[in-house]
Amino acid sequence: MLLQGKRIAIFNVANKRSIAWSIAKSMDAQGASLILGYQNERNKGTVEGLAEELVHEPLAILPCDVAYPEQIEELQESLKDKADTIHGLVHSLAFAPREALQHAYLFTEREQFLTALEISVYSLVALARALTPVFSSQASISTLTYYGSEKVMPNYNVMGVAKAALEASVRYLAHDLGTAGVRVNAISAGPINTVSARGVSGFLDILKVHEQRAPLGRTVEGREVGDTAVFLASDLASGITGEVIYVDTGYNIMGF
Repeated sequence: MLLQGKRIAIFNVANKRSIAWSIAKSMDAQGASLILGYQNERNKGTVEGLAEELVHEPLAILPCDVAYPEQIEELQESLKDKADTIHGLVHSLAFAPREALQHAYLFTEREQFLTALEISVYSLVALARALTPVFSSQASISTLTYYGSEKVMPNYNVMGVAKAALEASVRYLAHDLGTAGVRVNAISAGPINTVSARGVSGFLDILKVHEQRAPLGRTVEGREVGDTAVFLASDLASGITGEVIYVDTGYNIMGF
């Protein structure tokens, strides 16, 4: 029970295939008390239904559409009311317009670029700042990234750029929040067949290549990403901050 007594907020759970839900299940199994976020009313019922599958009833299920600054600001008071302080934050938020993932990066429109960076990167900064007053003295922040931040993945396009900015943000936030005892890390997960991932043109081909070239000869499972998130949120990772942890069955070590 690595997370017994810890209160952890996860923003956002979208559906049963989402990485955030895999993380929620792993953390619940290790004794965490969870706060689950959802984007809008359309997702609320889905998240409430999923929450019934957890061993421990969530402390709260809260709206969090990071496109609206007022919702981020309201989270501070909501979390104070529901949990007093929290020991961890999982940032699982990313978005780019579908058109930006179907054509060459060269043709990314300004609005598409700004949207991807706001939702996928700035939201981490905004949430970290808003929730700083409710973090415990040894809290942990984890976010989700992907190897497309380092190497070109055809059709990943502006999301690759966003993930590179996200990883840089992890390092800067780790520096800024270190004196408060808050750790900030990223998990670089291999490709997982989620609803959002299928928005990348040619995603199934990426899965096949990953399976063929990864040292373990397979793709990663959501459970494995969830278990890594548990470790990073636990006291076992108390000396780790500003890092990108690869959970991709070894794909990133291969040159060819």
